[in-house]
Amino acid sequence: MVPLWKAVLSESLLGYISWSLYHALPPMIYYFPLQTLALTGLEVFAVAFFSPIFLIIGPFWRLANNKYILALLRLTVVGSLASYQAPNASIRLLILAAGVSSSLLVQTVTWWSGNSLQRFIRIWGFMLGKIMLLVLRIWYTSLNPVWSSQAANTVILIIGFIAAAERIYSDGDKRTQEANKTGNAIRETVSHPHWLLSGVAFGSLMFLTLWIFGEVSLISRWAVSGHPHTGPDPNPYGGTVLLGLAHGLMLSFWSWSSVTSFAWFLVGLASSTGLLYLHTWSAAVAGNILAVFTMCVWPQLAGRFVSCLHPGKAMSTAMFAYVLELFFCVWCTAYKFVPGGVYTRESSHLLLGFIMLCIGVDFLTGPKKDLSSIFEVKSNQKPLFKRSKNYIKLLLWLFVGVGLLGLGLRYKTYQKKLGQGVPKRDFSAMIWPFRFAYDNEGWSNLEGSANLLDQTDADFITIIESDASKPFIGNNDPTMWLGERLGFYTDFGPSTRDHTWGIMALSRYPIVKSTHHLLPSPEGEIAPAISMTVNFTGKLVDFVVAHFGNEEEDLDRKLQAIAVSNLLKTSSKQVVFLGYITSAPGSRDYTELIENGNVKDIDSTDHDRWCSYIMYRGLIRLGYARISHAGLSDSEVQMAKFRIPVHLDSYADNDRIVTDPSQVPEDIHFNPRFGSYKDGHNYEQIHHFHMSTPKYFKQKN
Repeated sequence: MVPLWKAVLSESLLGYISWSLYHALPPMIYYFPLQTLALTGLEVFAVAFFSPIFLIIGPFWRLANNKYILALLRLTVVGSLASYQAPNASIRLLILAAGVSSSLLVQTVTWWSGNSLQRFIRIWGFMLGKIMLLVLRIWYTSLNPVWSSQAANTVILIIGFIAAAERIYSDGDKRTQEANKTGNAIRETVSHPHWLLSGVAFGSLMFLTLWIFGEVSLISRWAVSGHPHTGPDPNPYGGTVLLGLAHGLMLSFWSWSSVTSFAWFLVGLASSTGLLYLHTWSAAVAGNILAVFTMCVWPQLAGRFVSCLHPGKAMSTAMFAYVLELFFCVWCTAYKFVPGGVYTRESSHLLLGFIMLCIGVDFLTGPKKDLSSIFEVKSNQKPLFKRSKNYIKLLLWLFVGVGLLGLGLRYKTYQKKLGQGVPKRDFSAMIWPFRFAYDNEGWSNLEGSANLLDQTDADFITIIESDASKPFIGNNDPTMWLGERLGFYTDFGPSTRDHTWGIMALSRYPIVKSTHHLLPSPEGEIAPAISMTVNFTGKLVDFVVAHFGNEEEDLDRKLQAIAVSNLLKTSSKQVVFLGYITSAPGSRDYTELIENGNVKDIDSTDHDRWCSYIMYRGLIRLGYARISHAGLSDSEVQMAKFRIPVHLDSYADNDRIVTDPSQVPEDIHFNPRFGSYKDGHNYEQIHHFHMSTPKYFKQKN
């Protein structure tokens, strides 16, 4: 007999791989419409989640139960991790879809076959795999290592094949006699809930776990507000989410009465409402309570789920609910680009309410027992179940300890990096729409983004399209990742629950205060903005950063320009505007910002702009540059250099443009790593100055 600890560990590793595949497929599908801002047809690859529907057919069920076919499916699941090393995004999508399909077939067959102890360990392995995923993402600063580097991908591939081989070998001896006993294991269970109700509840629970607990930083990003009262920072307070999830699993070992179950469900329902509508710390506390509730009901709902008499129907229903809720989540934010979006606009409250209702009905109508009690446990198996529970608890808290250690080390390292900006009067600011850190080949490339930002030597950075915490974008946190990597102070911008595409600010110098704004958007997508004050070692400068709506939404852009001009007008005498305003120089919205916002364009002679703009007031302009994206995004970098005047009431701005860097002091030169002055677009796949920049400014006399 295979040692129980080895079975628990192997199933946890394979559970981690399954969760990684389920997390990875939606962003890979979403990458293609992200290019076109419209549906592409490749959304059809979501049918990969519906592979269990084949198991409704008897011959397919028997085929999948064949030990050789099941072994092939297991190896396919692990092998699909190599999709990260595919030559292009289309092939990667195809391999990922095959992996998800195979994983769900394996999950259905193994959860409904075998003796009670085997099934118990497999289900718990899937739950522990989720905790393992969260812990690894802590160590990789919100990224999943298997999708972060080829080295990590290869290592996990090897470990995954070892775990799969161990499971194939240990299950092989028993597979033959079990293959023809389709329903025997199921009939051992105490009760047989209806596959429709249990399937919808389980699928909803899976989506909730992905949506809100796909990474420990997400709760903080749902609750975030402006400085100085931002709410809990994801590092280190993401640790409380990990502890909440772990305590929820521990609570699941208890048996509950009907009264306590109903009261507990009301607590869970109230916490989901609090996460949606409360702010900062109150919302975060609600989110932590929801974490406890979510993982507490996982074993019970999973137990009822595998008690259904029709495995194919139950798992297909669960995946139908899961995919439907995933698409609804997309429709809530991307409503302008999808059919029927007008009806789903900003409707996350309806989605979360529906999920909690489905979970609650199944939770309250089922037996109030722990997972092992769902199965009829023979007296000679009870010691084995007890030992399995001990191994499960030990592995759970080992994962949690490793996760908390990772957070602690990251926090200590990050704090050492902060606050090292030298006193200065000159500073540089930049704006970059970086499309959630996905490069033009379809791979997440935060490392490349960080290298580019570091090479610009910018002191203040605003990044457009930065909220990747949504499940269809990646469930990660670029703001936290870049802040820790570069050693910058951060402002996440409007929270994830505000349905924007995100706007972040990174500052080498402390952020004194900030306010998050949702600009008027009656017709199009929600436009985010931040107004903030940065302390350049005793010299305070205001910044206003914004992402306007699309060109087609004329009313939205008009109202947004008015709102931002008011923010600029009420800012201090020294302010920088960095914005993505989808209007040409000299247009109505441009003029609104310049005239009513009382600011100047960094270079009014640059007429070949459309989206990104830099404007300022109360500062001396020193330089202006545009750097090509080189395939790292679909948009260029724009940056400017300024000097804070000594006497605000008696200074003269630079009014002469020069392109020869030798005519200005070397300390205000842009980094020569990006080449020299270049007219027109740079089409080479390197980051290079282009569009008649860099330019420098000096006095005419």
